[in-house]
Amino acid sequence: MTSFRSAHATHDDWRQATETCLADLGALPADANLGFLYVTDRLAEHLEGILDLLRGRTGVADWVGTTGIGVAGSSDAAGCAEYFDRPAVAVMLAALPPDSYRVFEPVHGGLGPFRTQYGGWLKGAQPLFGLVHGDPRNPLTPEIVGDMAEQLGLFFVGGLTSSRVGNSQIADRIVEGGISGVLFAGAVPVAAGLTQGCAPIGPAHTITAAEDNVVKSIDGSPALDVFKSEIGDLLSRDLRRAAGYIHAALPVAGSDTGDYLVRNLTAIDPGKGWIAIGALVSEGDRIMFTRRDRDGAEQDLKRMLGDLSRRAEGRPIKGGIYCTCVARGPNLFGEKAEELNAIRATLGDFPLVGFFANGEICNNRLYGYTGVLALFL
Repeated sequence: MTSFRSAHATHDDWRQATETCLADLGALPADANLGFLYVTDRLAEHLEGILDLLRGRTGVADWVGTTGIGVAGSSDAAGCAEYFDRPAVAVMLAALPPDSYRVFEPVHGGLGPFRTQYGGWLKGAQPLFGLVHGDPRNPLTPEIVGDMAEQLGLFFVGGLTSSRVGNSQIADRIVEGGISGVLFAGAVPVAAGLTQGCAPIGPAHTITAAEDNVVKSIDGSPALDVFKSEIGDLLSRDLRRAAGYIHAALPVAGSDTGDYLVRNLTAIDPGKGWIAIGALVSEGDRIMFTRRDRDGAEQDLKRMLGDLSRRAEGRPIKGGIYCTCVARGPNLFGEKAEELNAIRATLGDFPLVGFFANGEICNNRLYGYTGVLALFL
């Protein structure tokens, strides 16, 4: 019997959706001890009831997860599906070695309380990997993720809740306001990858004047002039057409893979030649411009999956978590669960669940327009 089982279902009645998942999970391993639960925001008000029903029927005490405008799942019983903007539940159960993981309560700011509560386990388990979910209303989220990853030597995957009804996460109970999730001991083998949804349309430049999130000049020229030279005459004649299609990107210093953080363009001042982006910037920072493009996103998804396949080195994949941007899925690839089908085509059939996030977490950073996949080997 495999150590992971998954199920997913859609129904207007939360009980019926949950009962379908329970039936599809089938006979569970006697030692199943950790559950992953993702629920669309159409059922967010019933999240506690869904969690209580699953805990009572499976006997699994520890749970992590969150809500999303969409959720996704791949299972033997129901195949691959992405449920976007409709009531749905995706659940996965794992049987892991005792004391090989630890669910943790939300971190709202400093790490002092976290170290006090979990320090003993951290010292013994020496975790290397964590799955985290965050409340998008907390402005300290990028700092918390970065501090936890760097100070504790952790590699994170996860994402921020995307919901029009509350912003709840699950960390054994319903929580909110910070970063919560589960850490895995170093003995639990995991491989993770990130795929970009926006492709660069030109080289990296240097910001030569900036204030807060406003880029005033790039390479010594007005920022808007550089922007127009890269997007071409057609878009430059009507900058409104660039909205949602062209984005700024901040290259990650020291990255050996050309990594970058995509951020939205939030305003343009044609009179001053300035542009504003969804991030604070300073003189000397590097900046690129990117295009949100299905073909480019598909190619980068294939690149990530090929890389993960090589890193698995023939080991069977026991289960997976996929956190993908709410702007991807049907908004980029269409209605046929293309991302999950691509995962299955390259890596094979294995239990998998995930959600459409309001920002994706990989390693020590918060990304946008990306997909983050974690595989348990």
